[in-house]
Amino acid sequence: MYVKIFVHIYQVKNICFHFKKGHQIYDFFLIADMASIILIACLAILGLIIAIALFLAGGYLWWRHKRSQLQFIEPNEDEESSSYSLRAAQDIDSGNPPSKPQVPVAQAITTPLQNNINRKLNGFLSLRTPLIGGSAPAQAKAQNASTGNTNDGTSKDSANKSISMTDMYLDSTDSSENVGQIHFSLEYDFQNTTLILKVLQGKELPAKDLSGTSDPYVRVTLLPDKKHRLETKIKRRTLNPRWNETFYFEGFPIQKLQSRVLHLHVFDYDRFSRDDSIGEVFLPLCQVDFAGKQSFWKALKPPAKDKCGELLSSLCYHPSNSILTLTLIKARNLKAKDINGKSDPYVKVWLQFGDKRVEKRKTPIFTCTLNPVFNESFSFNVPWEKIRECSLDVMVMDFDNIGRNELIGRILLAGKNGSGASETKHWQDMISKPRQTVVQWHRLKPE
Repeated sequence: MYVKIFVHIYQVKNICFHFKKGHQIYDFFLIADMASIILIACLAILGLIIAIALFLAGGYLWWRHKRSQLQFIEPNEDEESSSYSLRAAQDIDSGNPPSKPQVPVAQAITTPLQNNINRKLNGFLSLRTPLIGGSAPAQAKAQNASTGNTNDGTSKDSANKSISMTDMYLDSTDSSENVGQIHFSLEYDFQNTTLILKVLQGKELPAKDLSGTSDPYVRVTLLPDKKHRLETKIKRRTLNPRWNETFYFEGFPIQKLQSRVLHLHVFDYDRFSRDDSIGEVFLPLCQVDFAGKQSFWKALKPPAKDKCGELLSSLCYHPSNSILTLTLIKARNLKAKDINGKSDPYVKVWLQFGDKRVEKRKTPIFTCTLNPVFNESFSFNVPWEKIRECSLDVMVMDFDNIGRNELIGRILLAGKNGSGASETKHWQDMISKPRQTVVQWHRLKPE
């Protein structure tokens, strides 16, 4: 009997032992399962974060690639009704007079933007560039204008317009950097109202590639129209390229041509990155004598760095009531600060006496534009005896919802230490002409 009781007790202890051991094993596997679940969740979250980061990086690189290809171009309302055609470049060496290429209809409606993409992708410019044509009535009107007598007043207005455009596009600052020369010729066909441009050659261009050479080509535009651009073929591995290509700008009466500025911009082609700018030339066509064929050797100028745009403003001072009035009229060609190629500009103005800021004013914000029209006037109380000591710090800003607002450019209007000669002259003209509004364009300066 005692033996049976002992056996039963041993069996119960054995069962309890195995149950306890099994429970511990169960707890161990439960803890291991929880740890593996947490580890898998952490890895999944980390993988998601990496995937999002790679997606954003890929999107940013794609945007940079597209922006370098297409380049954001501000449309010009004045050019919407432009009635001209641009014919493709042809080699001069052929000896035959260039004839108008037969372009299929499907190809003729291809946009110049698509042509630029094709050239970027293929590495060359098709010689059969499609026509960018105006309407037939517009061309007939241009021919009638060319055969008739032009009005002297119209010519003067065109010349004045071209001169104002010269101020807009030309940089009067002298550059000591030598970036080579370009040889081209201009000729005008009065019968067909066609400007004939021959881009001949370049000389002593700087090396932009690691091989000590460049792959230069020339981009041609007639400003202020930036939408319609033509390009020469790319000349590989040379610093003295010979393009020998002809471009025809059809449907340009002489009086319309006088209001244009020829822009030749030499680039170095890069297959896997943005093309490098070598140098550029601006030639106001009002300065060209079209009585015969004109040939030019022009020194290329390096493109101005940190172009911030321009601001049109006016100053007026009334000594009788000591009121200084600054009017911000509009800005043009502002530097793009946003990812969409635009900016959200506004202007901040500080009245200063010496280095001390006294009073601040701001304009409203204009969204998604590089050419805002402000039409805002600010009046400040400045005694006559202090008018030569004070200054106006004018800052064009880009508004950002997230982060700090960025400076696009600024000018300092002052009688002594202005930010430039034009700013100082503007202030002095205001003092010398009391009670008169003095209007002037100013180039914005970077920080």
